Amino acid sequence: MKKTIVALFTMALSYSGFGADEKPNIIFIFADDMGVGDVSHMGGKAPTPALDRMAKEGLRFTDAHTTSSVCTPSRYGVLTGRYNWRTRLQRSVFLSPHDKPLIKENESTVASLLKENGYNTACIGKWHLGIGWQFKEGSTPKDKTGHDIDFTKPAVTPTANGFEYFFGIQASLDMPPFVYIENEMAVADATATKQWKRKGAADPDFEADQCLIDFAEKSVEYINEKSKEDKPFFMYIPLTSPHAPIVPSEAWKGKSEIGEYGDFLMETDWVVGQVLEALEKNGIYENTLVMFSTDNGCSPVADIESLTKQGHKPNGDLRGMKSDIYEGGHRVPTLALWPKVIKGGATTDRITSLSDFYATCAEIAEAEVKPSDGVDSVSFYETLKDPTKVERDAIVMHSISGDFAIRKGKWKLCFCSGSGGWTKPRKAPAGEPKWQLFDLDADPTEQKNLYQENPEVVNELHELMLGYIENGRSTPGAKQENDVPVKFVGLAGKKGSTK
Repeated sequence: MKKTIVALFTMALSYSGFGADEKPNIIFIFADDMGVGDVSHMGGKAPTPALDRMAKEGLRFTDAHTTSSVCTPSRYGVLTGRYNWRTRLQRSVFLSPHDKPLIKENESTVASLLKENGYNTACIGKWHLGIGWQFKEGSTPKDKTGHDIDFTKPAVTPTANGFEYFFGIQASLDMPPFVYIENEMAVADATATKQWKRKGAADPDFEADQCLIDFAEKSVEYINEKSKEDKPFFMYIPLTSPHAPIVPSEAWKGKSEIGEYGDFLMETDWVVGQVLEALEKNGIYENTLVMFSTDNGCSPVADIESLTKQGHKPNGDLRGMKSDIYEGGHRVPTLALWPKVIKGGATTDRITSLSDFYATCAEIAEAEVKPSDGVDSVSFYETLKDPTKVERDAIVMHSISGDFAIRKGKWKLCFCSGSGGWTKPRKAPAGEPKWQLFDLDADPTEQKNLYQENPEVVNELHELMLGYIENGRSTPGAKQENDVPVKFVGLAGKKGSTK
C-alpha cells in the first residue's frame, strides 16, 4: 500500500497518483549571483538558449524569491525547507574553511527525504554550507587560507546530509581551499597557493575556469549511469557562476556582446543545455522535473552600471542587488520543466519561496514528513500542473545584514529603513520611518514607502512575523524550536522567541 502523504502545512497531502516506477527524476540547477534580467527571454543581451527552452517548454515563476539575498543562507533554505535565521547563521555567509556545517546532524534535507523514499541522490558543484575538515595540529580558526587542513583525512561533506554522491568544492571560487572534493575526500593535497580575490591552499592542477566544464561532465556521467537503474534520481547542481571570479573558459571568451560577464552567463546556460541533452539521449526527458533558479540577485562585482549602459539589466528594473532586502536582492529567475506534467510556455505569479522546493519534492515522492521538518515550505506541485493555482501565505526574506522583510499578497514590509545590504542608503536618514512598506502591485520598484499611511497593514504583518518566530515555523503545525535566539526587535520592544 502506498504511504500516506503528509503535507507540511496540513500534514495530509493529497494522493499524487505516481506508481513506484513512475516517480520522476528531479534535478535542481542553482546558479550563483544571477538576476532576473540575466536571461535572454527576460531581455538579457547574452544568449541563453537552454534557459529560453525551459521557459518555452516549461513554467516560468515571475514572483519567486530566495530566502536570503546571499548564498549560504539561501542554499540552506532550498535544501531544508527552513529559514536560515532559525539557525546560528543570522547574517552574512560562510567565509572560512573553519566554518562548521550549517545543516545539523540528522536534519532533514530534500536529499535525505528523497533517499528514504527510493531515490538515488547526488550533489555536483558548489556546496557553501560548511565542510567539516580535519585540521593539522596547532591550526587556528583565524587561518582562512586552508593551508592548515589535513587533506589526507576524510571530511564531513554533503554525504552526511542525504547525498549518496558528492563532487564539488567547498564554497565560491574566490574562497579557499581550491580543491575538488569527491564524497568525503579531497581529490588531491592542496600543496600550492593560488588566488582568485582571496589567496589560499590549492591543488596545483585546480583552475577556476574549468569548474563549469567539470561539473557539466560529472552531471552528464551521473545521468548516463543512473538512467539505467530502476530507481529515480535526485541531482542538485549548484554552479559557481556567474559569481566572481568571472572566469569563462577559453571556449566561451568573446562569445557575448557585453564582455566576460555575458560570456560567463552563456557558459552557465551551456551547462543547463548539457543536462537537458543528456536527459533526452537517455530517454528520460519527459518524466524528469528540472528546476532552475539562482541563490540571489546579481552582484556589483559584475559591474551592473556598465552592463546597464550596454542595454543589459542584470536585475531587470528591480531595486537593489545581491545582499539587499529590496527585490533585486532576492527575486530570482526560476523555471520548471517537466513535459509529462507541465504545459509549455506557461507563467505563474504564485508568490514562491525557494524553501517550497522541499515540500514539493515531498508531495511528488509521496513522502511522510515529520512535524519538525520543512517548517517553512509549502508545496507548489499543484501549480506545476495548473499555473493559476497560486495559493501561498506570507514568505520571509533576509538581507546580508540580518534584516527581515515579510511579503503577503501585494504588501511587503521591510523591518529596516534602508537596503539592509550594499546599496545606498543602507539606512535611511534621520527622521525617516524606521521601516518600509511597499505595495508591489502598484510600485514594483519599491519607490514609495507607505509605512505611515497604513498602520493596520504594518501591525498585521509585524504580528505575523512575530508568530513565525515564536512558533518556530511559518506553516500550520506543531510548534517547533529555533536553534538559537532570533535577532529581531519589533514595535514596542517586542522580540522574537529565544528558542
